[in-house]
Amino acid sequence: MNKSDLITAIAEHANLTKADAGRGLEGIIKSIETALKAGDSVALVGFGSFEVKERAERKGRNPQTGEEITIAAAKLPSFKAGKSLKDTVNV
Repeated sequence: MNKSDLITAIAEHANLTKADAGRGLEGIIKSIETALKAGDSVALVGFGSFEVKERAERKGRNPQTGEEITIAAAKLPSFKAGKSLKDTVNV
């Protein structure tokens, strides 16, 4: 399912126009991005939670030359599925 398919599904389930469903989805995505950028987590009870995890700096190797390189530390968005979502998928 891509974004367009998701908008169509939202419109059908919520009895909205595709334009309204698209604006709603964009609003949700932007709100989650804003919260994560601010360092907050977003918890949707039963569905799951979004949070930012920090990955430490580490050593790696350039596969072409074998030269050792330093891979910079990074902040990574993470999603952890909730119990209800896990149960739905595993039925």
